[in-house]
Amino acid sequence: MSHPRIALIHATAVAIEPICEAFRNGWPQAHITHLLDDSLSTDLAAEGSLGPRLVERFVTLARYSAGCGADAILFTCSAFGAAIEAARAAVAIPVLKPNEAMFDEALEAGRRIGLISTFEPSIPSMVRELEDEARRRAIALDLRTCSVPQAMAALRDGAADLHDELIVQAGSDLDECEVLMLAQFSMARAAARFAPLRGRRVLTSPASAVSRLKRDLTQSALI
Repeated sequence: MSHPRIALIHATAVAIEPICEAFRNGWPQAHITHLLDDSLSTDLAAEGSLGPRLVERFVTLARYSAGCGADAILFTCSAFGAAIEAARAAVAIPVLKPNEAMFDEALEAGRRIGLISTFEPSIPSMVRELEDEARRRAIALDLRTCSVPQAMAALRDGAADLHDELIVQAGSDLDECEVLMLAQFSMARAAARFAPLRGRRVLTSPASAVSRLKRDLTQSALI
C-alpha cells in the first residue's frame, strides 16, 4: 500500500491545513481526501451533548468515505469521541479518532500531562478517553486542563499570531507537566512557539495521527 487513500473528515475548516501540513511532512505518499461539515461543531455546542442524530451523522460520513474507496478514515475534531466509536463500528476499514495516537504518545512519555484546548466542549470527552486509557494501563495519571476559546476566535478572525501567543501563554501555567498536548488540530501551528524545556514534550494531534496511520497501514500491507 504505497499510496493509500486516507479520508479526512472535518467539523471545522481550520483543521484542514494543519493535517495537510502533517501529511506533507510525515507521509507525502498518502493520497488524502477531505469531507467538511462545519455544522457539526456548532450543533454540538448548541445541543450541549452528543445525541443520536449527531452520532448517526458520523456513521453516515464514515460509510460514505468507505464507499468512496478510502483505506482508512481520520476524524479531525476532538469533541466527538462516542460518535467516532459508532462510525468505527459501522465500517470495515480503520477509523482513527483525532487524538488517540497523541494520547498513546503522551502516556508513554510521562505521567504529568497538560491538555490545552481552544474548543471547550472537547475537554470532557478527551479527559474521559485519556483517563480510561490510563486506567487500562494501570497508570497513575496527573492531568491538568486549560481552555483558551479566545484563541480559536482569533484564528477564525485571521489573527494567527495572536492565536499562537494565547496558547503559549496558557501553557506557561503548565510548566510542571512532562507532556503538553495541543487538543485541536488547528493548534498544531503553535507548537513551535513553545520555548524548549528540558524533560518536556509538546505533542500535536496531526503529527501523531499521521505517524500512527503510516505505521499501521504499512504493517497491514506487509501481512
